[in-house]
Amino acid sequence: MGSSSVLTQTTEVPVGGGIIVEKDGQRFAVTQPAAGTFACFSAVCPHQGCNCNQIADGTIDCPCHSSKFAIATGEVVKGPATTGLTPAPITVTGTDITFA
Repeated sequence: MGSSSVLTQTTEVPVGGGIIVEKDGQRFAVTQPAAGTFACFSAVCPHQGCNCNQIADGTIDCPCHSSKFAIATGEVVKGPATTGLTPAPITVTGTDITFA
């Protein structure tokens, strides 16, 4: 695997939070809900297709209609979205986070 397949580094993802990254023209929310546990979701809000733009206070947030999603599961915490974010399977090898 070359560096082009790396989504981000574990050191870039804060414990209890996450970051929004862009890969191949798509945006993803990469989170670390607990130390050493990582998750990844499409950053596209299922409500109307806006991009979630921040991760704060344990949620992945959409700026368009204020939907919020859990950083551990991507499930809806606050609507109007009625479905959660789409998971994106990842693999952690050393400090590299890549798509599985």
